[in-house]
Amino acid sequence: MSNGADEARGDWRGGWAAAIAFIATLVLLGMVVLVSFSNDAREEALTAERHAYDVALVTRSVSSSASRAEAALGRFVLDEEIKVSGNIYYSQWRLAGFQIDQLKALVRTNPEQLKRVGELEALYALRGSELALPARAAVLKKGQGGTSYFFAAGKTLTQEKLDAKLDEIASAERDALRERITRSQIVTAQADRLTDYLSWLGLIVGVGAIFLGVVAVQALRLNAAARRQAESESDRAAQLESAVRDRTQELWEANQALKQEAIERQAAEAQLRQVQKMEAVGQLTGGIAHDFNNMLAVVVGGIDLARRRLSGPRKEVMHHLTNAMEGATRAAALTRRLLSFARSEPLLPERIESGELVGNMSDLLDRTLGEQIRIERQLAPDAWPVFVDPHQLENAILNLAVNARDAMDGEGLLTISSENVTMTANAVGDIQPGEYLKISITDEGCGMSDEVRDRAFEPFFTTKPVGKGTGLGLSQIFGFAHQSEGEVGIVSKTGEGTTVSLYLPRTRAVAPIRMQPHPNGRDLEPVVPGARILLVEDDPRVRAATVGALEDLDYQPMACSSGADAIVAFDGQTFDLVISDVIMPEMTGPEMIRIIKGKRPDVAVLFVTGYVGDGEGDDLVGYELLRKPFTVSALATAVAAALSRHAPSASGSPPISGAAAAN
Repeated sequence: MSNGADEARGDWRGGWAAAIAFIATLVLLGMVVLVSFSNDAREEALTAERHAYDVALVTRSVSSSASRAEAALGRFVLDEEIKVSGNIYYSQWRLAGFQIDQLKALVRTNPEQLKRVGELEALYALRGSELALPARAAVLKKGQGGTSYFFAAGKTLTQEKLDAKLDEIASAERDALRERITRSQIVTAQADRLTDYLSWLGLIVGVGAIFLGVVAVQALRLNAAARRQAESESDRAAQLESAVRDRTQELWEANQALKQEAIERQAAEAQLRQVQKMEAVGQLTGGIAHDFNNMLAVVVGGIDLARRRLSGPRKEVMHHLTNAMEGATRAAALTRRLLSFARSEPLLPERIESGELVGNMSDLLDRTLGEQIRIERQLAPDAWPVFVDPHQLENAILNLAVNARDAMDGEGLLTISSENVTMTANAVGDIQPGEYLKISITDEGCGMSDEVRDRAFEPFFTTKPVGKGTGLGLSQIFGFAHQSEGEVGIVSKTGEGTTVSLYLPRTRAVAPIRMQPHPNGRDLEPVVPGARILLVEDDPRVRAATVGALEDLDYQPMACSSGADAIVAFDGQTFDLVISDVIMPEMTGPEMIRIIKGKRPDVAVLFVTGYVGDGEGDDLVGYELLRKPFTVSALATAVAAALSRHAPSASGSPPISGAAAAN
């Protein structure tokens, strides 16, 4: 009985001990679960906080990069020679786009934030297109280098909307963070209270269970710890291997991108050096031609006045004057070539049908090229019209034809062709995308080497013998094409001939009404006898020659040497016409005319120029233009045309009449 009781008591005690151990185990498991849950909540809050900080940091980086890009663009637009500012604008704006991609990756699990980032990308693209206009204009040096486009872009609300969207994203992330922290604090507080209650219970139960489970628990704990450590080390090794592989791939891609960027930068720098060299020589030729034209104006005016006043048996003097006039005219043609290369020759564009223009040049080409040059025309019947200066286009075609004749040693087939083409950006030179008329001159001559083709448009470069060419023909064509917003390209190989193509933009302008020639075929000089004219010219020799010519045409001229003197004279007297030089010291002709027009809008205006600098061409639109040097007949026609734009003044100037040329 005693043994049975002891066994029963032992079984009872063992059962209770097992029960207590089981309860203690459950209590401990409950505590572990609660503590683990609390730790997970804290870790989630910390992760959310780090995520919010990352999002806020990226949003600030995007705003900073965009601001630096826009500031660099402003410096680049205001001073186009600062190449570094353009590079900073390009790199900072691309960095802002890369940071937006990073932001998108950070919020990819949040649909609302992902939607906001999508709106941010749209604003970034819109702002990029607004800033692209001044950047492109600055690079191409149009207008004032893109300043007006930059100020227009600054007046839009796109940048403010972009900053507001960044603030909205950061604010939403902070609100989500506060909500997660609040939930985590509530869960943690509840877990802490339960832990406190169960800790006491576990302490009481654990005292009884510790004797039975200490060994097993210790073994299990060591085993579990070892297993967890082994798994952790394995996972860590796999993560490190994956990170190293991804980083290696990123470095390889970055290296390839840097190599490509270096290649593109070298090509761009080479092209920029070539353009800068051409522009520098263009400025030199433009300045020389300007001064030369002033001298020619005196020569042409004086010779023409002398010819008009000579009569009787002085035929020998007339012969010498005629020869001098021919020499001055040829010198004027040379300065026109210089100005065309410098893109400073004021063009008089109009709507041109290329087929009609080339057809009218048939006799001129035949006489110039000679009988041994066969000319074949392959003109598109539906060729698009272009808006160019017809005389400059004829001169370009004639120069190309002469070059082709020389390349064929005066014998062979010359082909003039035209076709409608649609060009992509930079397909030929710096051409812009759009629709163009392509006029090509093809010969069967000796062709060009790569070195000669690369230098073909350089001024004064020629492969012809000394005395056979000035080296300005292709330079003039280059300047004319670019001034007409087109491009010129050369395709040539040594021994296989050459094709030079002019790309002129298609126009939608309406064809002008052409005046018919005088039925009697006489050269007439329309004049307004007695009209009062204010002449403004800073060169005293040109001023004296022009006054003499106006007096010879029965006008009443008054001369001034500056814009300020002209304004004072205009306030004291009444004039029917103001004749002004364009480029003058202290005050240009267009600046003076704006002041005079403010006082008397109906006064007629005639500009006389041998050079038009940057920004002056737009101010001449709507006024008559006479190019230096000019003859008395050309002056008479220009004055009459300027006066005919306005009704007769209140002073009662007589109407325009035609007078036969004196000589």
